[in-house]
Amino acid sequence: MLEKRVELEGMKVMEIEKCRNDIKKLSEEIASRNNSNFLDDNKKRSPCIPSDPKCHLSKETMEALRLPTFDAWQWEPNEMLSCLEHMYHDLGLVRDFNINPITLKRWLLCIHDNYRNNPYHNFRHCFCVTQMMYSMICLCSLQEKFTQMEILALMTAAVCHDLDHPGFNNMYQINARTEMALRYNDISPLENHHCAVAFQIFSQPDCNIFFNFDPEAFKQIRQETITLILATDMARHSEILKTFKQKVDNFDYTNKEHVACLKMVLIKCCDISNEVRPMEVAEPWVDCLLEEYFMQSDREKAEGLPVAPFMDREKVTKSTAQTGFIKFVLLPMFETVMKLFPQIEEVMVKPLRESRDRYEELKQTDDAMNEVQKKKSENLTMDGEK
Repeated sequence: MLEKRVELEGMKVMEIEKCRNDIKKLSEEIASRNNSNFLDDNKKRSPCIPSDPKCHLSKETMEALRLPTFDAWQWEPNEMLSCLEHMYHDLGLVRDFNINPITLKRWLLCIHDNYRNNPYHNFRHCFCVTQMMYSMICLCSLQEKFTQMEILALMTAAVCHDLDHPGFNNMYQINARTEMALRYNDISPLENHHCAVAFQIFSQPDCNIFFNFDPEAFKQIRQETITLILATDMARHSEILKTFKQKVDNFDYTNKEHVACLKMVLIKCCDISNEVRPMEVAEPWVDCLLEEYFMQSDREKAEGLPVAPFMDREKVTKSTAQTGFIKFVLLPMFETVMKLFPQIEEVMVKPLRESRDRYEELKQTDDAMNEVQKKKSENLTMDGEK
């Protein structure tokens, strides 16, 4: 009995040692995987999905999706995923590129999981940008002017354009010398990261909607998608718009440079298109953006980094932020696009002009109130001195 007990104890020791070795090996594997990949293990895992590949949207919803007035605040994430899925089917992309509907579902779920819960740069923003792109494709009859490959690139770039956004912009990344800024040598660190995460997801066979592409076609869609996502860096805004203005009066759809420039302007329009939407849809986004800006400027102050005035909670108001942005960024770009597509004037440019007027009025009210407060403070100071 004693011998048997000694033998059993010895076996237990061997089992424990084996377990320790297995755990050590697994830990090293996980550490190695975390160092070599952008996505953590939870995000890389293929999501479980319902077996039914079809979307169940009402006719009213399908029609509303085609309009710039669509209100994304009313929808839950799973409903927005169904809407995105519908767009790919409705544009004929699933059919024309032989995309497995189940793979499309998995990919979209993986996209959702790789947007962070930032106040502004989150999955709902991704949905709004893509829905506006879909709306422009329908409104401007872009399928008559672009190839289906180009339509696929525009839609996919819109879906992926802010993947894994950390909530702090490129200037913060560069000034704080983050790992992202070092990796991309201060050149559009965020946009390069969004591209890298997008294609990390595509590298998973069960999330690869380009699975049936031959190598040349994959190379083309990859290059187009990357070019479009990189164009969303606002540091390049003046350069891209200036180039487009030079081409728009004699625009030629057979000229590759002209078409490439137009596509970059289109994704830029969609990325910053909130003010095109009705006031009750657009205004909450301003609050979300300012919240994200203030989080960044608070951290910059704490870390002794430069703070942009338009992000400083002590210097910026909703009215000042939006008045300048609409007048000097949005309107010049949308009015230039309107030269090619006059049909956007009523549904996009007109709402922008109304939004500008509304914020200018609000700014005048704010300025008047600030003047009153300033005079009160001066009077109190003089009374105190007396």
